[in-house]
Amino acid sequence: MIMDEKPVLIVREGQLAGERWTLDAEEFLIGRGSECQLVLPERQVSRHHAKITYENGGYRLYDLDSKNGTHLNGVQVKGSASLRDGDEIQIALAVKLLFVGSDATMPLTVEEVSDRPGNLSLDKRQRAVRVNGRELDPPLSLSQFRLLETLYDANSAVVDRDAIIDAVWPGTEGIGVSEQAIDALVRRLRDRLAELDSYEYIVTVRGHGFRLDNEPH
Repeated sequence: MIMDEKPVLIVREGQLAGERWTLDAEEFLIGRGSECQLVLPERQVSRHHAKITYENGGYRLYDLDSKNGTHLNGVQVKGSASLRDGDEIQIALAVKLLFVGSDATMPLTVEEVSDRPGNLSLDKRQRAVRVNGRELDPPLSLSQFRLLETLYDANSAVVDRDAIIDAVWPGTEGIGVSEQAIDALVRRLRDRLAELDSYEYIVTVRGHGFRLDNEPH
């Protein structure tokens, strides 16, 4: 992926799907207004809907009191939230944007492509999951992949719900993330993995959290 050492926004869903913009200003305005750096034609989008700013060495997403809201990885943004590589931004639930951070240009590391023993393996750079050598297609959503990655990195240890919230919905401090939302995400991930293997990879440890059982079978 070609980048000029600055993050980019890629439109994943919407009328401008496939197009991309480089965040080359300290303040990047998103909306229907012609003065915005990213002009979205959808009617649900407010004139000044959201903005991304560079501050204190990182990027933040702000909702500008839009009529139909701004969501980050499925959670509505109230005020602002920090951004990291791979985040999914939804504008008025009509447009999906992928935030690709500048660190995505760094070379692949050993940790990003897993060869750990087990039937399930991850390719973190491509956000790909393989079970018994077969790749899951379509890919997992960002929240599903972050959950699986967190469980995988724990190497069979139990991951509690607070750790899951921090990994899947960073910067929210749990605000707006219910127990039911976590349970629903776990169910969806189980369903996706079952498309390739009926083995129960995700184990519920009642009263504690979840762990990944990736013992060869």
